[in-house]
Amino acid sequence: MKIKFTFFFCWALLGFCGVSAQEVPEVQMMSLEQVYRLADENSQQLRIDRLNIESANAEIKSARSQRLPDISTSLSVGYLADGLLSDRDFTNWTHIDNPHFMNNFALKAQQVVYSGGAISSSIELASLGKNMSELNMVKNRQEIRFLLTGYYLDLCRLHNQQQVLQENLKLTEQVIENMQSRVNEGTALQNDITRYELQRKGLELQLQKVSDARTIICHQLTTTLHLPENTIIEPDMSLISAIQQTQSEKDWQHEASISNASLQQAALGTHISQQQLRLKRSAMLPKVAIVAENHFDGPITIEIPVLNNNFNYWYVGIGIQYQLSSLFKSNKSVKKAKFDLRSAQEQQVLAAEHINNAVQAAYTNYLTSNVELQTEEKSVQLAQENYNVTANRYSNGLCLLTDMLDASNQKLSADLALVNARINKLYNYFKLKYISNTL
Repeated sequence: MKIKFTFFFCWALLGFCGVSAQEVPEVQMMSLEQVYRLADENSQQLRIDRLNIESANAEIKSARSQRLPDISTSLSVGYLADGLLSDRDFTNWTHIDNPHFMNNFALKAQQVVYSGGAISSSIELASLGKNMSELNMVKNRQEIRFLLTGYYLDLCRLHNQQQVLQENLKLTEQVIENMQSRVNEGTALQNDITRYELQRKGLELQLQKVSDARTIICHQLTTTLHLPENTIIEPDMSLISAIQQTQSEKDWQHEASISNASLQQAALGTHISQQQLRLKRSAMLPKVAIVAENHFDGPITIEIPVLNNNFNYWYVGIGIQYQLSSLFKSNKSVKKAKFDLRSAQEQQVLAAEHINNAVQAAYTNYLTSNVELQTEEKSVQLAQENYNVTANRYSNGLCLLTDMLDASNQKLSADLALVNARINKLYNYFKLKYISNTL
């Protein structure tokens, strides 16, 4: 008996430990700003963008190093064979004894003083490349934030829908309870209760669907933020009433023209094309450099017989280099660079048109959603009044159960439509911020 009790106690203890070891979901209340901050810290795409910016910084340093002098040195030792001497007609061959050990040492330095703008253009292109990487990061951050905003607003919408359904379910249960009393009194039929029980089941099903949808959206949000899988995010519902839009379309257009990363990239593309054109033109210009060399050679082979001595000499001067072939080669690349510049300028104009149209459409949709919200608020008011009147008439036996069900369904539809209208207004507001890149 004692052994059985000990075994049962151990089994119960292990079972309790197993239950307690299960992961408990962690509920976190997060504002939209907190979501943005987590995305900035944990986003894999933004990590890549930061590495690209560091790489661009290294590219700038590499381009600037072209301004430093070029210094080279060479050293060689070897065996110098004997020589043969003959007349110009290859007769009278004579053997010449040479010292066999030879050495050569050279030290060369060159500082470019004029490159036709090639070095400065390369540095400028590297700097523009860094700016492009930074704008890519801004653009990607805005896209990530807009994606997360969509998830967050979906959570807000589902949260409100859940509250609406719970309130309507509670109201339905109260009606069923009142009907049950009337059935017991003989003033109502059991069939009336059955119809409302069907409505209750429908509300319960909708609640389950909303709950499952929240689970899906929450998982997508936590995955994007790289949070633990058991994290449940509760949205800050004060967001719905906190945002008040007062800017005009002109203000949004101005803000987009200043802050939109795509517009800035288009302008940057024009600047890059200008620098590339300058770089192509530099190939048609001479290169000027200060040069200095020192040589230490031996033996001296320009004399016959060869002098078994070391000879050191150095010089400093100015060197000019010009590629004559650039006159008929580089002109074609310059022509292509001009076409690229014109294309970049046209792309900049096109990008401005797209952003202008996008802001206008988003602002118009925002105004429409504002009107829709006002309409739905009025619809909820009317649906509530209709439900109260119908419920009162039904209690007094002045209308049918179908009228009561219709009033309930109209109230539910109006409540849900109001939730969607509020979130739709917020979505259009955040879309304006996304287009202007001010999220």
